[in-house]
Amino acid sequence: MRNTFTLILENEAATVGMGSVLASLVKQGAVIFLHGDLGAGKTTLTRGIVQGLGHTGKVKSPTYTLVEPYELANCSVYHFDLYRLGDPEELEYMGIRDYFAPTAICVIEWPEKGHGFIPTPDLNITMQYQGEQRQISIEAESERGTAILNTLQNDEQFKNN
Repeated sequence: MRNTFTLILENEAATVGMGSVLASLVKQGAVIFLHGDLGAGKTTLTRGIVQGLGHTGKVKSPTYTLVEPYELANCSVYHFDLYRLGDPEELEYMGIRDYFAPTAICVIEWPEKGHGFIPTPDLNITMQYQGEQRQISIEAESERGTAILNTLQNDEQFKNN
């Protein structure tokens, strides 16, 4: 059975805040898959991650460009949105493998569209509607992911969830 962390996020601020918490836990890079319907909060969570790592500008969805890079003081973050990807092989032409350095943080929306051309994630995150709120479920898929998830589960602010 997989180890899963689940939490209700009341609003956009809570979603950004959760992203910031995740950013504080990702110390050496990670591959993070984001699953969920359109509007479920994937880009909002990514904004929290990128801002939590020190970015002060806008964080937009790379729906048409496929990747939005953020070169920050301590790391590189690559936000992928594969929603409009026609064929996973297109990723090979854009040099997808070059983005997945061990110290890079790669956040990938719609990862199933890149199957076979992107690595196994450290964290699999699913965002779902819960009325006006969102539910986030985080599963670890690697040793690195397990370390992040264990730290998150032991965080005092989440103990009653």
